[in-house]
Amino acid sequence: MLRSTNAFFVRSTSRFTGAVAGGLIALCLLSSIAQAEIQTQTIVYQDGDVTLEGFLAFDTKVRPAGTQGMEGKPGVLVVHQWMGLTDYERRRCKQLAELGYVAFALDIYGRGVRPADTTEAASMSGKYKGDRELYRRRLNLGLEQLRKAENVAEGHLAAIGYCFGGTGVLELVRSGAEVNGVVSFHGGLDSPTPEDGANIQAKILLCHGADDPFVPEEDIKAMIAEFDEHEVDWQMNVYANAVHSFTQPMAGNDNSKGAAYNEKADMRSWDAMRVFFHELFATKSTN
Repeated sequence: MLRSTNAFFVRSTSRFTGAVAGGLIALCLLSSIAQAEIQTQTIVYQDGDVTLEGFLAFDTKVRPAGTQGMEGKPGVLVVHQWMGLTDYERRRCKQLAELGYVAFALDIYGRGVRPADTTEAASMSGKYKGDRELYRRRLNLGLEQLRKAENVAEGHLAAIGYCFGGTGVLELVRSGAEVNGVVSFHGGLDSPTPEDGANIQAKILLCHGADDPFVPEEDIKAMIAEFDEHEVDWQMNVYANAVHSFTQPMAGNDNSKGAAYNEKADMRSWDAMRVFFHELFATKSTN
């Protein structure tokens, strides 16, 4: 059972008393999982002569609560961290599929192009941070693959990103991409072209570690100034005792390194994303 399901199970059963109620909830959850039919696909696409390879996941029998009247299901773009599209992003896509979304993990670097270590990752991700036009083009190409996927509801799109990808979802909306909302998990929060805040049409949720040493306070202030100047609908959750990469188990658990996993912050930020998506899609679909 995935962590997000476990978290929901604990909260739900805490509202009831007695073994019978708890047992009924457990049976319902087990039944739902047993009926789940997650499908996955590898999607190959092009940026000129560069071949890119993404990952799509969806569940044929589940849809997010409150979207029953929607034709199709909301789509969520997943933007990878600096090591490229890995099993981590594939797992997140499957988690989103379990919640009823159609999820697509894009590929910024290119098929088969993956850093061998963090030194290469810093160089490779730096190439795109230094060329925001190229970065935005790859982000929008990924979004287009999601938009074209079968059973994605027109006009019901979101994006999430981790670290390098957390920066990416902000660049996506600064490009003027038509998405309902984005979630940045421990992303870079700089504001290199504040005038581009005028292009933002989406709502924004920022999930940030309180002790993240890689995101300077001046970057956060500049980003907030950009958003406020252009009347962007944004919110920011800050998690105590969390550093960079707090959603990623592969980061280890040593906060002194500046990047480390924090289970509590991981679960809280995932739940915050779920509430945010409900605001984006459930209420929108019933208006």
